[in-house]
Amino acid sequence: MAVTPAGTPYVESSDNVADYPGVSLALANHIDGLDGGKVLQVVTTIKTNRFTTSSASYVDITGYTATITPSSTSSKILVMSSFHISGNEFNSLPALILLRGSTSIGIGDASGSAERVTAGAVASPGTAFFENVSYSILDSPATAVDVTYKWQVKNYFSRQCTFNGSQATAAANDKNTSSTIILMEIGA
Repeated sequence: MAVTPAGTPYVESSDNVADYPGVSLALANHIDGLDGGKVLQVVTTIKTNRFTTSSASYVDITGYTATITPSSTSSKILVMSSFHISGNEFNSLPALILLRGSTSIGIGDASGSAERVTAGAVASPGTAFFENVSYSILDSPATAVDVTYKWQVKNYFSRQCTFNGSQATAAANDKNTSSTIILMEIGA
């Protein structure tokens, strides 16, 4: 006997065919019994311009946010980010946090004296760096209203770091990149 994702007996019904026109009764019953884990919607943001900061406190990376409205409080949101960050100054040590609204998520634990961040980069003394970062997290916002995800960055010692480029100003040998945020609502 077939069971639902919750483990209860699944009873076939011709009513399911109305929900899935153009498929057989057997397939409609199968689809209807697999509601959990479906991708319900996708939201994408792409940032193509540079962002440069020397701030020693966290600031928003302008244009690098995405908002989704979950259809249910039980939905999860798969957040996938890909970005590029660089620094060309001594002690350029950018730290990044991912926020849901004003709450930081996906940060490291509080052991030792290290700062709790979602992502970061380190430049060896006297060298520049250009780092590609990919980050994913399955979040449970527990709401059915707009949820905004965004990244913030700061740099220690007020050194300069650049988002989406290899330096603050582009020269012939520099790189211009793009960054993405993809949000997927996953049904419970």
